[in-house]
Order: sequence, then C-alpha cells, then structure tokens
Amino acid sequence: MSETTPYSAAEGLVRVYPGTGPTGTGLVWMHGGGFAYGDLDMPEADAVARGLAARGTTVVSVDYRLAPIPAGWDGADDAGPDRSEHRFPAASDDVLRAWRWAGENAERLGVSRLAIGGASAGANLAAGATLRLLGSGDPAPALVVLAYPTLLAVQPAPGLSLRAALDAHPEFDRFGPDVVRAMYENYLGRPVVGAPVAAVPGLASVDELAAFPPTFIVTSEIDELSVSAEVFAATLRTARRSVDLVVEPGTDHGHLNRPELSAAAASIDRIARRLAELSAS
Repeated sequence: MSETTPYSAAEGLVRVYPGTGPTGTGLVWMHGGGFAYGDLDMPEADAVARGLAARGTTVVSVDYRLAPIPAGWDGADDAGPDRSEHRFPAASDDVLRAWRWAGENAERLGVSRLAIGGASAGANLAAGATLRLLGSGDPAPALVVLAYPTLLAVQPAPGLSLRAALDAHPEFDRFGPDVVRAMYENYLGRPVVGAPVAAVPGLASVDELAAFPPTFIVTSEIDELSVSAEVFAATLRTARRSVDLVVEPGTDHGHLNRPELSAAAASIDRIARRLAELSAS
C-alpha cells in the first residue's frame, strides 16, 4: 500500500486518505444525507476527501451510523438492517470516536493541526460534535468546515431574494420547513421541541459559542438551508468568534456531491486554501 492509498481504520469507523505532499493538516470529514442516507463512496465523501488529500490534507472520512429510513421515504423498502437504535446521539458519538482516534493517531498520520467538517447533515454533525468537545476536556478542532450545513430544525423563512430564486428554480426548492422538520424528527426519534443543542447547533447561544473554533462556511446560492448557516454565522460573530461565510455562485444544495460541476472543484479549492492557512500558522 502506497502512502497515498486510502485505507480503513478504527475498526472500520473511518477511511483515511493520506495527504499527498502532506502539509501537516488533517480533517475529520462527514458526508451528508439527511442523517439517514449516504456512505463513504458517495462523491461528497470520496471525491471531496481525494480532492483535499491531493492538496496535502490528510482526510479521515467517518462512516457514522445512519438513522432509520421511515416508510414512505426513498429507499425505505431496501433499508436493510434495523436502525431504530441509530438515532441521536449515535452518529454524534461516532464522530467523537473518530475525532479522538484521529487525535490519538495524529503523529502517525503526520498531522499537527486537526480540523473537523462535513457537508449538509454531516456539517451538522461536525458543529454538534464540536459543541460537545468544548466541555469535554478534549482538544478542540483547529478549524470547523461547514459545507451547505443544516443547523436548524425549525428554520426561518428565506429572505426575499432567496425566495425569488427558489421560485424561479423550483427544482432546487427541496428543503422547505416541513421536509426539514421531518428530517430532524426522524434523526431525534421525537419532536424537535427541546432538542439538545448538539443535535441542532443553530440553536446555540452566544455563551455556548464563546469558545467555538474558527469556522469556515460554504453555502450553495439557491438553497433554503443556507438560512440556518447565516443564523449560525451571525451568532458566532456576536460571540466574537472568527467566521467566514462564502456563497458558491450558481449552485443548489449538495453541489459537492456532483464532482462533474466546476462549482464542486471551486468549493474544494476554497476549503483547501483555508486549510492551507492552518499549515502556515
């Protein structure tokens, strides 16, 4: 096995993508899929990890447990083994296990500055795990990377310009309030009222974000979920934390899962540049 060949580790919990010409940066990364779908081979996991590894960052891609697929959802008839025990905090616990494994093996991995991140529901897991880490005594991430995150179970209505863009592109209007609430209720296994902040990070208060690490957010241009990213970024700014939010032009939700699009490469380049700043610090 060459040093750049991906390999399974931590008893199958993670797939490691060693950086080419490693810079000393590492990223624990979670794919999206509404908490119930996705795997390590989907582009949002594999292509992103390969793209960042090619730019020098060692990526630890996490095969976290997925919530059940309810009757009536796509794939419900082929869901496989029962996942009724895989609701929150199962996936979050897996992320913490992967984070600790990466930290414990950082020297062997050639990593001195470790970040955490994810896309969509995976970004939720990254932000929620970071909140849990802050009070645990574990080392905090050097950077939190959130790609088109979902961070609120009850999200505010989009602004006028985003609403107009969604109306002009109804094929992109896939994440209205009812859809998002149902996704979270399935993840939680109960109503969203009173949900823990680690499951709904957009609810975090200024005090709860007082020590949150530097954060880099990439949103899709026509994506109702971007509202939750804006809410979270605003709270981070109020807490006087470092946060950068950029919008990838001409994209809808999940653009990293379509590597044939130039926008996917553009977002990977953005993330790689931000990680490179860690290697220079």
